[in-house]
Amino acid sequence: QVQLVESGGGLVQAGGSLRLSCVASGRSFSGYNMGWFRQAPGKEREFVAAIRWSGSSGGLINYRDSVRGRFTISRDNAKNTVFLQMNSLKPEDTAVYYCAARRIWPMVDGYDYRGQGTQVTVSS
Repeated sequence: QVQLVESGGGLVQAGGSLRLSCVASGRSFSGYNMGWFRQAPGKEREFVAAIRWSGSSGGLINYRDSVRGRFTISRDNAKNTVFLQMNSLKPEDTAVYYCAARRIWPMVDGYDYRGQGTQVTVSS
């Protein structure tokens, strides 16, 4: 089992920034690809970003089109932590953001483990 705990959500004005963090515990962090998903009220869950664990494959990164250039995902394997830096936030980014972990790549279509989520609200 992998336990994931997110933090860093909040209320921000459009154009502002937030940095989400996710700490993993339980099984070894290495070998797990990490990512972020989000779900807005009345909408389906959607993929946001993912980063492959830095093994021989290198740190491959994937973003959904609507956040590319505004969001940056990174990870610190020594601290079992993955980050999502969100800049130039828009009201349509409002959602509950979930940290996720998965053994296989890519992560666009799902995950093995997911955190409880952190609310991000962007006001216009």
